[in-house]
Amino acid sequence: MSGFLLVPLLAGALLGAADRPWGSVTPCARSSCQGAAIVEVATPALSSVWKFSRTQGAKDGESFAAITKTADTTQSDPDFAGLIVRCAPKGKIDVLVALIRPFPPRSHPKVTIAASNGGTLTFDASMAAAGAAVLLPDEVSAFAAGKWQTTPSLSVVVRESDSEIKGMVALNGLREAYHSLLANCSQ
Repeated sequence: MSGFLLVPLLAGALLGAADRPWGSVTPCARSSCQGAAIVEVATPALSSVWKFSRTQGAKDGESFAAITKTADTTQSDPDFAGLIVRCAPKGKIDVLVALIRPFPPRSHPKVTIAASNGGTLTFDASMAAAGAAVLLPDEVSAFAAGKWQTTPSLSVVVRESDSEIKGMVALNGLREAYHSLLANCSQ
């Protein structure tokens, strides 16, 4: 997925949550607030939606499929966008961390991933999509294909030089989204 398409796609997904209803206005009892209205504020629900996308490749007729999950914005830095799982050439699956503020394209950040049900791993990663996405090593795709499908959420920390970006991604719905992605990889 090119960097030019990735950021607007993820930003649009993040901004799409802004139109969520806040809840109803309920008048309170006279004894407690003297006739003023109380607005019930809904807490943001963790999205269960993995968004499927297909982007055109550089070659004529070439396209790539991916699933993305936006960050839990209440538990993430503003520069953390979410997680991407995409089809890669030769039958591979890539896992990427999407960022709003890119790192230099030639950087090699350290990425620490902690699963909510236990286990923490640290990887050396590389940059993709003009620095707006961190490409995790090939062994991470095995986690997306297996263990993460029963993990409620991931905590992710991306470190490069003196910069650190933290985020949280809920993984509910990953199993179904992953199987849908696999079915669309070769198309």
